[in-house]
Amino acid sequence: MSYLGLDIGTTGCKAAVFSAEGRLLKLAYREYPLLSPEPGWAELDSARVCEDCSDAIREAATAAAADPVRAMSISCQGEAFTPVADDGQFLANAMVSSDARAVGLVDAFSREFGQQRLYELTGHTPHPMFSIFKLLWLRKERTDVFAKAGRFLCFEDLFQAYLGVEPAISWPLAGRTMLFNVRTHEWEESILQAVGLEPSRLARPAASGSVVGAIPGAMAERLGLPPDVLVVAGGHDQPIGALGAGVTEPGVAMFASGTVECICPAFDRPRLDQSLCRANLCTYDYTLPDMYTTVLFSLTGGNLLRWFRDQWGQPEAAEAARSGADVYDLLTQSMAAEPTNLLVLPYFTPSGTPYFDAQIPAAILGLRLTTTRGEVLRSLVEGVAMEMRLNLEVLAEAGLAVEQLRAIGGGAKSPALVQLKADVLDRPITTLAVSEAACLGAALLACAAHTGTAPRNLLAGWVQPGPTVMPDARRASRYRERFAAYRQLYPAMRDAWRRLGLASP
Repeated sequence: MSYLGLDIGTTGCKAAVFSAEGRLLKLAYREYPLLSPEPGWAELDSARVCEDCSDAIREAATAAAADPVRAMSISCQGEAFTPVADDGQFLANAMVSSDARAVGLVDAFSREFGQQRLYELTGHTPHPMFSIFKLLWLRKERTDVFAKAGRFLCFEDLFQAYLGVEPAISWPLAGRTMLFNVRTHEWEESILQAVGLEPSRLARPAASGSVVGAIPGAMAERLGLPPDVLVVAGGHDQPIGALGAGVTEPGVAMFASGTVECICPAFDRPRLDQSLCRANLCTYDYTLPDMYTTVLFSLTGGNLLRWFRDQWGQPEAAEAARSGADVYDLLTQSMAAEPTNLLVLPYFTPSGTPYFDAQIPAAILGLRLTTTRGEVLRSLVEGVAMEMRLNLEVLAEAGLAVEQLRAIGGGAKSPALVQLKADVLDRPITTLAVSEAACLGAALLACAAHTGTAPRNLLAGWVQPGPTVMPDARRASRYRERFAAYRQLYPAMRDAWRRLGLASP
């Protein structure tokens, strides 16, 4: 028997098959384009995403046919949803987390409904990334689409429906919509009424690890799967990845280096207090029963390396095409080896926690005619790491210090990037034998549901920690000094931007 984890990300999807003992049998990947038809917009073609997910599943399942898949689960990006007509037609592209078109609707709705009330019900503070505000934009600007949509489905439940299963959305993913009551684990009727949405237009909520249904025979055959493969509720990719990294206790957190840079710890109870609220640090369901989590994140992460690749990485792209080497490995090799004299505010997208500022743009300070391309590249990674250190400091000030980090995602595969982040964060970072922890966490939930084994009891066999990267004392000291300046950078830039009349107060 084997188990499949599907991770539906912002710029690509991965399907991984694991044995019943947690050994990776096959990983398949497909990349799809992130579309930006207007400034501030960020979309995915949902039909393309579903097709690519199907291709990845088929490749992984076919390669592991000798050990047939018995159950699968989905890890996916948060917030993005697709309007779907009653006949199954996709009516519009999905707006992903970094899409900022709803920024002008956030304040008015929050004031009218009550920002504190929103936080107490959902565990989240308002930001244009959340589904609620994207839905309000759709209702206002695309009234035809809003009216015609029989359902609004996030990518977990959208792909379940694509498979032919009656869709159910996991509690962690439902939490990212800001339509979900974090205490009752139901859609919050008062919020739905304020948005003008009936509960029937959303998938039913289900606890992570619960069985949703089984893939029909014709679809299973098309995907190279055996009959009656179970579909198990998964979750938002960050807590699923944290589970796949073995995070089950306070003080330990997953550090995901993907399109979005994210740190995800686990708590034994909901943490809804004003210190977290002021820092926009949410509380919502974890992927284990009776546990909760938060996310410390920068919406600018691996997408910044992709931007650098597309704008200035032509030599590495050409070498990768010629030699078959990974273009990102070549880029990191060209990165400056030592801490730079540059200071970067990394808001190439709207900022994440703690500021939730969709207006202040990125900045690179300290450029000279002697500055090299390798220094600029390193400074961009330093800036994102500084932002994550800021988030860790804020979390510690709220009494939830994180001392151990477990690295997952594409960035975890690069020793140079992991070392740089350990130096900036001044904390040890443990890598994992399987860096694709979101796929592993989803497959583990599938295995637990199929075998009746508690997920915690599978972790010891499935999650294998690798080497721990320690901070370099000299570089960490240098970054400690730079961090004091970094903490002042956002307030200074915000005030300057407002004085110039380029951002609202």
